Amino acid sequence: MEGAAYAQALRGLTLWTHNVLLPVYGREVTSTAPWCSRWWQHPEAVAQLHGLWLAWAELTGPGAGMSGPGNWHRDYLQPVMSALRDPMGSFAGCKPGAHRTKEVPPVDAADPFGPPPPPGPS
Repeated sequence: MEGAAYAQALRGLTLWTHNVLLPVYGREVTSTAPWCSRWWQHPEAVAQLHGLWLAWAELTGPGAGMSGPGNWHRDYLQPVMSALRDPMGSFAGCKPGAHRTKEVPPVDAADPFGPPPPPGPS
């Protein structure tokens, strides 16, 4: 998503995260369970939380089966929150009131779709 569509989706995600997810499932921030108060500046967190929000809407909304909420807790909430709040996860290095931007892993400049390099010693 980009532009207005992204802004609208992020607005809905933010409302859900701040008014449903965190008040109920937020738990205390510790060095072994970090959280970033600027979570929206972590692309991985946005992607994970967006998926969690969509699954929540499907599994707890009208028409969801009686086991939907239980399935959401087991299959979506627990894995996502564990991954995000892992000490080496998305928020590693962030502390209350202190966001830390993560460095993107380096990628070689070679074009993966271009011709292969000529044979020879490396």
